Amino acid sequence: MVSRGRPDALVRCLRGLSQLTYRPFEVVVVADPAGMQAVSAAPWAARARLVPFDIPNISAARNAGIEAAAGEIVAFIDDDAVPEPTWLTALAAPFAEPAVTVAGGPVRGRNGISWQWRARDILATGESVPRTEPGGVEILAGSAGRAPKTEGTNMAVRRQTLAAAGGFDPAFRFYLDEADLNLRLAAAGGLTAWVPAAEVHHGYLASDRRGADRTPRDLTQIGASLAAFLLRHAPRTDLAAAHASERLAQRRRLLGHMVAGRLEPRDVARLLAGFDAGWADGATRTPVPRPALAGAAGPFRPFLDGPPRPPRIMAGRSVRARAHLSRARAVAADGTPVSLFLFSPTLRYHTVRFDPAGVWIQQGGLFGRAERSEQVWKMWRFGSRLSKEAARVARVRGLALSDGSEMTERQKESD
Repeated sequence: MVSRGRPDALVRCLRGLSQLTYRPFEVVVVADPAGMQAVSAAPWAARARLVPFDIPNISAARNAGIEAAAGEIVAFIDDDAVPEPTWLTALAAPFAEPAVTVAGGPVRGRNGISWQWRARDILATGESVPRTEPGGVEILAGSAGRAPKTEGTNMAVRRQTLAAAGGFDPAFRFYLDEADLNLRLAAAGGLTAWVPAAEVHHGYLASDRRGADRTPRDLTQIGASLAAFLLRHAPRTDLAAAHASERLAQRRRLLGHMVAGRLEPRDVARLLAGFDAGWADGATRTPVPRPALAGAAGPFRPFLDGPPRPPRIMAGRSVRARAHLSRARAVAADGTPVSLFLFSPTLRYHTVRFDPAGVWIQQGGLFGRAERSEQVWKMWRFGSRLSKEAARVARVRGLALSDGSEMTERQKESD
C-alpha cells in the first residue's frame, strides 16, 4: 500500500485490512513522513512492514514495497480504499492455477453501492473497453495490443513474475501505471484472473492532482503518462495527432467542470498548459528494459494472529443512529467485522461507508433502493429489508446466513 499526504485514510485502510479473513498475509506500507508517523501510532505498527518513501512517483513507490514484500503473491490497494473482509481470500484463490500471474476484482465508488470499475480490457492506445461481467472467476489471456485490465487499488501479482518484469515502470509516475504492467505481463504469456467476489471500496480522496469532487488540479502527469504509454505500446502512433485529440478531450472535460462552477476560465488554461508540458516530457521517456527487482530483505511478517473473528450484524432505526453506532464500535474494537444497517421510514437511496472504528455502515430509507438498478421504491417490513440487505453483502462480508436470504435469530441485533 502506497500513501502520500493522506495519513488518516491510510489508518482507515489498515483498519479494514485488520478484518480480512485470509491467513496468513503481511502488510507493507510505503509512505511519506506523515503516513509513517500515523502508522507508528496505530495498534498495528509492530506488525506492518514500513518503507519510508517521499517521492511523488507511485510506480517507484510500489517497487520499493515489492522489494520489501516476502510473500509469494503481492496484492495492491490504495490508501483511500477499503477492502471487503473476504477480498484477499477471493483474490488469492485463482493463484492455485500455476498459469495465473495476475488477478483483479471490481471496485465500488464513493456511495459504496455503485460500481466505479468492473471488468475491462486495456488497449495499446491507452483506451479501456468494458467486458461483460462474469458470474464467477474468469481466466483470461491477452492478445496483440490488448490485455485484461486490473486496477491498482484491487490487484495481485505473483512476486516472482513481478520482480522478473522489473515491477512497475517509474516512467509512469501517476496514471496508466498498472495498464502498462497489464500489457507487459500479458505479452509475456501470463494469464489474468478476474474475480468478481474480490471487492474493494474506493473513495477518490483529494490529492495534489484532483480535489475531493474529482476536479482536476494538475494534468501534467496525465499528459506525460499518455505520451510515454503510446511510445511503449503503440510506437507507430502519430504523437502530434494523438496529442491534439487527447488535448481536445481534456479541454471538453475541463469545460464541463467550469460550467458546473468548479473551475474558472484561467484554471482551464493553466491545466491545459500543464497537460502540454507533461506530454512533451512524456514523449522523451523512451522505453528501456526494466532491471529485475531485488528479493525480500527480511522474513515474512504475519499481520494478524489467530483465526478471523466471526462477523456480526447489527441494525436499527436511523433516528437512533448515534446510539447504534456507539454499540457497533464497541463490538468492532476487538477486530470483529460489524455490519450496521440503519433504516429510516423514507425513500432515500442507500449508501455504504466504512467507519474508521471498523464498522461497515449501510444507511438509507426502508423503502428506498440500494442497488441503483432496483425499483425506486418498494414496501418492506424492517426485518425483511434487513434480511434482504444482509443477503446482498453476505458473500463479500463473510456472513453465513441460514438459507442465503434470512438471518437466524442469533444473527439479528436490531430494534
